[in-house]
Amino acid sequence: MTYVPENYIYLDHNATTPIAPEVANAMAPYIREKFGNPSSSYSLGVQAKAALEKARGQVSSLIGCSPDEIIFTSGGTESNNMVLKGVVDFRSPEQTHMITCAVEHPAILNPCIYLMELGVRVTILPVDRYGRVDPEDVKKAIQPDTKLISIMLANNETGTLQSLKDICSIAREREIPVHTDAAQAVGKIEVSVDDLGVDFLSIAGHKLYGPKGVGALYIRKGITISPLIHGAAQEKGLRPGTENVILSVGLGAACKLAAQRLPRDISIMSNMRDRLEDLLFGALEGLVLNGHPEHRLPNTLNVSVPGIQGASVLEGIPRLMASTGAACHEDSVKVSHVLSAMGVPEDVAMGALRLTVGRSNHMEQIEEAAQLLISRIRRLKNA
Repeated sequence: MTYVPENYIYLDHNATTPIAPEVANAMAPYIREKFGNPSSSYSLGVQAKAALEKARGQVSSLIGCSPDEIIFTSGGTESNNMVLKGVVDFRSPEQTHMITCAVEHPAILNPCIYLMELGVRVTILPVDRYGRVDPEDVKKAIQPDTKLISIMLANNETGTLQSLKDICSIAREREIPVHTDAAQAVGKIEVSVDDLGVDFLSIAGHKLYGPKGVGALYIRKGITISPLIHGAAQEKGLRPGTENVILSVGLGAACKLAAQRLPRDISIMSNMRDRLEDLLFGALEGLVLNGHPEHRLPNTLNVSVPGIQGASVLEGIPRLMASTGAACHEDSVKVSHVLSAMGVPEDVAMGALRLTVGRSNHMEQIEEAAQLLISRIRRLKNA
């Protein structure tokens, strides 16, 4: 039987975030009395439809687009799949070429592998030691039938930010649409679809203090894709089925809250992250930073202890909740594909720890977490 230790320290905000109280309060009426179907014409339905469109406006305001450019989905994975598969003509998949990169989330790479099995040609670009794609590599990879470029905005493991504006500039010259998986970025940094120049952008609610099971897809006006599923006309026919008003309201409230808090949150998160980084590097010799030292999310710190498995570090600190750079499956350990693509040596990648701060943290927790990690790592080294 598992349990959550008392006084735990949660440093895994890139995995998921707790639902903000304001978000839970916004959702509550639609769980109970305001249960109408948004397609119904009587008062309960009209209330639900109004709430849905209000939420759509709150999402669009956060990323600087029009409300009618937002489609509600079940999360980042569905949003990504909608774009990747929606640009393909499955009557002749071999006539489609796409470009992505080696450090993308599995919600991008696995659909690409599926499409490749059907005949779609996909170029998976390499990254540098910081995990960044060279825009010149994107330019060289473009083919006459390139239908989509999909490059994430921020990496979920290292926090590294891509040079997306430069990539979009290259794509625009050739009239190629660009998609970005922004699940880790939205709510953590300022995101403007016009400033970036993207044509599609994926959002996941549970990454920005909203509920799980809901997300959104931005589709620039004038661009068309085919739906993943077919049914009635909800969400412009791209996401048919009765809308989940409860979760959509939650996503909208989370986006509104993020917009209000963003400048303050960025400052607080970066201060906590930098304090954690300074304490760890000041006390531990040989520690390695994974990812870009400057162009990264303000809340994300990925470090490695060479020669010591990250899982071994965390096993000895049950109060500390964080992620590692390697996953254990049936007595074998698989190193993160992100760190591998960055050229991180295996003994370094095995010791990776992803420490991601959030609103639930305060500086005293960060300092305590640092001391717990330092003590545990020293003990393992001595052993």
